[in-house]
Amino acid sequence: MRITWILLAALAAGAAQAADKPSVTQTTIKSADGTEVPVSVATPPGKGPFPPVLFIHAKRGIDENEQKYIADLAAQGFLVVMPDWQSGRMIERWPSEHNPETEMDVEAGMDYLMKLPNACKGPVGIVGKSRGPYYAIRLAAKRGKDIAAIVSYYGHMQNPNAPEPDQLFRVAPEIMQINTPMLFLIGEEDFELRRFVGGRAFYALWERGVPVEYQVYPFARRAFDFRADQGPEEKTAARHARQRAREWLAKWMKLDSQIRCAKNQ
Repeated sequence: MRITWILLAALAAGAAQAADKPSVTQTTIKSADGTEVPVSVATPPGKGPFPPVLFIHAKRGIDENEQKYIADLAAQGFLVVMPDWQSGRMIERWPSEHNPETEMDVEAGMDYLMKLPNACKGPVGIVGKSRGPYYAIRLAAKRGKDIAAIVSYYGHMQNPNAPEPDQLFRVAPEIMQINTPMLFLIGEEDFELRRFVGGRAFYALWERGVPVEYQVYPFARRAFDFRADQGPEEKTAARHARQRAREWLAKWMKLDSQIRCAKNQ
């Protein structure tokens, strides 16, 4: 009898521990042209509704790093949807060119997120990495009222298909159209091109009165937040960046200190 009670207590403790962790599930949605888009959904523990965040992955594709990141966002209290804009269209990892059709897949992910019954009503937050923020500014130019804030990890602020002079000296035209608050997170030792265009985007947004901040991490290289060979400074930068992202989203999504939406949402 004693052994039975011990086993039951252990099972109950395990269930309680699992209930305190976010869950990550997989599903499939349809894009505007009928393309099937794989989607990951990270749900916080507890009872919703939860503040909705769209996560837009980089051109390197989805692996355990992206799945861990959306789980971490969910652990903070955000309901996260991550559409896979590559595999549904048979796009290999690391594509050089931008396929405009994939923008429909990302937008379908945002529509799906906004309709989830456990999502707070109102504008969503967006977190994007590398090419992900380019999708974010395209969405913000098209549907600004649906987006509360953008967090850009070393984001691409120019159309990847634009001519070389545009890549070097100009920002995407959407930068001159959007009014969405935007946080830039980038390593001091990232690629020059990415730092140059991101810096120009920061100034262009600030000059127009758009709420914007530009966080540079000393000694941090490209993809500082998930590199396999992270240095000690990069590990600290990764933690700091996640805290900054959380604070930025909470501020502009009007969340309380517990990352909960306003009662009328």
